[in-house]
Amino acid sequence: MTPTSNLLAETFARCRGGFVAVGAFSFVINLLVLSTSVYMLQVYDRVLPGRSVETLIYLTLIATMALAAMGALEFFRSRLLVRLGVWIDRVLAPQVLGRGLENALRGFPYRTEALRDLATVRGYLGGGGIMALFDAPWMPLYLIFIFLLHPLLGLLALGGAVILFALALANNALTAGTLKQANAASARAYQAIDAGFRNAEVIAGMGMGGVLMRRWDAANAGVLALQSRASDRAGLINAFTKPFRMFLQVAVLGLGAWLSLRHEVSPGAMVAASIVMSRALAPVEQAIATWKQTAGAREAWGRLARLFEAPPLRPTGMELPKPQGQLSAEAVTYTPAAAKAPVLRNVTFSLSPGQVLAVIGPSAAGKSTLARLIVGMAAPQHGQLRLDGADVFAWDRSDFGRHVGYLPQDVELFPGTIRENIARMEQGDPATIVAAAQMAGVHEMILRLPKGYETEIGEQGSALSGGQRQRIGLARALYGRPALVVLDEPNSSLDAAGEERLNQAIVAMKEAGSTVVIVAHRPSLMALVDSVLVLNEGQVQMFGRRDEVLSQLRRGQSPVAMPQVRVVSSEREAS
Repeated sequence: MTPTSNLLAETFARCRGGFVAVGAFSFVINLLVLSTSVYMLQVYDRVLPGRSVETLIYLTLIATMALAAMGALEFFRSRLLVRLGVWIDRVLAPQVLGRGLENALRGFPYRTEALRDLATVRGYLGGGGIMALFDAPWMPLYLIFIFLLHPLLGLLALGGAVILFALALANNALTAGTLKQANAASARAYQAIDAGFRNAEVIAGMGMGGVLMRRWDAANAGVLALQSRASDRAGLINAFTKPFRMFLQVAVLGLGAWLSLRHEVSPGAMVAASIVMSRALAPVEQAIATWKQTAGAREAWGRLARLFEAPPLRPTGMELPKPQGQLSAEAVTYTPAAAKAPVLRNVTFSLSPGQVLAVIGPSAAGKSTLARLIVGMAAPQHGQLRLDGADVFAWDRSDFGRHVGYLPQDVELFPGTIRENIARMEQGDPATIVAAAQMAGVHEMILRLPKGYETEIGEQGSALSGGQRQRIGLARALYGRPALVVLDEPNSSLDAAGEERLNQAIVAMKEAGSTVVIVAHRPSLMALVDSVLVLNEGQVQMFGRRDEVLSQLRRGQSPVAMPQVRVVSSEREAS
């Protein structure tokens, strides 16, 4: 299979036949365009001097059929380019989306912009700019026709074409860099405003709207200044291009009239030369007029090419048998891309199927990072995390996801219904959906909503409270009874009743044989776990059976001082 970095080239190679067909259509179309000039030439030079009505009728019929064929070919050419754009989009969109997700995991900014760039390329293939590029190569055909009428007319047309080409190159030189800067600044500005929209509650609650507006206005002003500069330069070129082309029309007619007066060309040749030159220069003029779209599509394609030049986040894996839940960390050391020091150092532990592990420690100890590594979001620089002996990072994502449940610290729900969210945005089996909701203790709450499982939750679950989002996120994690469940502070937004439901869900998962890893801050979950892993500054301070670890913590044998220990002690005394 072609490497991912060559995916764009491979995709274009697969549709090369379509572009060859478009080129063939363009050749025939541009030949047929000459029919009007030939018709004009024959009318002036044969029909009018000979006063032959029969010849006029035949010539008119031939010209009409040629123009009808040209119109049909124009339609098919346009339709084919649109279909090619749609096909390229459908082939590349899953890969672009996958790379965008990888960038999100890496913390890189080029995510949804990649899909917009793909849409830009698709739109360009169906627009007028690409037509000009396919018509421009046939300009020599028209120039040869004009040279055959008279060399002086050909030289005039050639000179005009050279000047227009020079204007097109100048347009590119004057605007390409500025447009590139404007597009980059626009992307940064929209990323900033998207972050503001995601934090709308914070902005509204603390009166930061004015600051956001000022920051957006400043960023947008820079974008508008760059775009205006590019548009002014392009406008200067366009303002000269159209009058110059009309001047060429006048010049050809004037030169043709002078040559006709000298009996070097016929009046028909004079008119035909004017028509053909107009057609010859039209692609260049159109290319200049649509240069902004052409430059935008070229920049978009370049960004997509750079996206695929980067190595994929993970190798392509294969489906493996359903795991039993044997989880192990083997001397795991991990340093995020933007960090200078490791967040996790030499982390080692092992869990048997059906065991529940609590990961505790102070803030910034690496607990959430470890949870992310366990579900294969990133690969450690040293060591491995294995599920039933297989590297969790190298495991095929679609296959791995069916066996794993994950509740992140910040629960994000997708626009759609509660049913779709629990079923991980698939159609889902109703019995499996209800079973997951019941295990998470959220079934009754869902039934009390206006439309039950078909209730629309809004953007990012905005129609639900924080506790409701967390409990639905827990049901999503439990969907399909996964072999491994990772919960990052699953009770951070829950009230007492919600915590009781969570405790029951953990007991149910344990009884079902699932291996459960819980990043815990509150002590209420400690009574349910089998083992405890204590992290401090990315290193394992303690790991072992719950009672042994808690006993050592109470005796102060660890440098980690955590409020959980004190509360857990009171709980154990109460029990």
